[in-house]
Amino acid sequence: MADSPHDPAGPGAHRYRDDAVVPNDRTSGAHHRREDTDSGAGFSRTDDKKKEKSFWRELPILIVVALALSFLLQTFVARVYLIPSESMEPTLHGCPGCTGDRIVVEKISYRFSEPRPGDVIVFKGPDSWSAGYTSTRSDNVVLRGLQEVGSLIGVVPPDENDLVKRVIAVGGQTVECCDDQGRVLVDGKPLDEPYVQMDYPFTPGVVDCDTDVPSGRCFGPITVPEDAVWVMGDNRSNSADSRYHVGDEYQGAVPLDNVIGKAQFIVLPPGRWGLIDSPEIIPS
Repeated sequence: MADSPHDPAGPGAHRYRDDAVVPNDRTSGAHHRREDTDSGAGFSRTDDKKKEKSFWRELPILIVVALALSFLLQTFVARVYLIPSESMEPTLHGCPGCTGDRIVVEKISYRFSEPRPGDVIVFKGPDSWSAGYTSTRSDNVVLRGLQEVGSLIGVVPPDENDLVKRVIAVGGQTVECCDDQGRVLVDGKPLDEPYVQMDYPFTPGVVDCDTDVPSGRCFGPITVPEDAVWVMGDNRSNSADSRYHVGDEYQGAVPLDNVIGKAQFIVLPPGRWGLIDSPEIIPS
């Protein structure tokens, strides 16, 4: 302060009156400017520290909120699933050696309506469908606990046999195969299924449902139980779908309670982005 041009120690800096120090205008302004400057700087540093402490206090709350939102979205709105098998090719890819499709499964629609023929759905396999299923969870208690938490927020797949197929018939309808052109029949009427590109051979009089060795297409008739759906893969020659489980308590159908949601989008790999085709099936 002694080097300041406004140092009050210099001659004429103050006028003495009744032992009181009366600062002159110049020194008064200088002191106020210094005090204002120092006060402002001190307030700014304190404010920054408060903001930093506030951020670290709020960070755990933000993380908890983000995890809770992720849980709610994954449970009630939508979730991403990996397609691990070839049963829905060419609609969905899951072939060995290639990049399996990752699909967004939307869960809201079926809270207000039921699956319709043509929908591609993801469902939890009934007991007869899951006989060979092996748990993906670790034997280590701690790791298994972390996996379960990760599953709740969507970063780890659920530990269940989740499958994807197309709805062919719903409760109360009768489904069978085949007519004389090898087509699936629902309530006696054939279906037009442009999404099927791979199926068992069918040639009337050579390999059909009446030959000594029937076509692999042939099954039924099966009446789908109420509150259930009959599902089949688009890759008919490589899909262990409802046809393979007709001996169980649901006659191969999938209970609506097992339906997770409707497959809507392919999100990975990037080259296959797009909507999943679910044309309404209307028997002709």
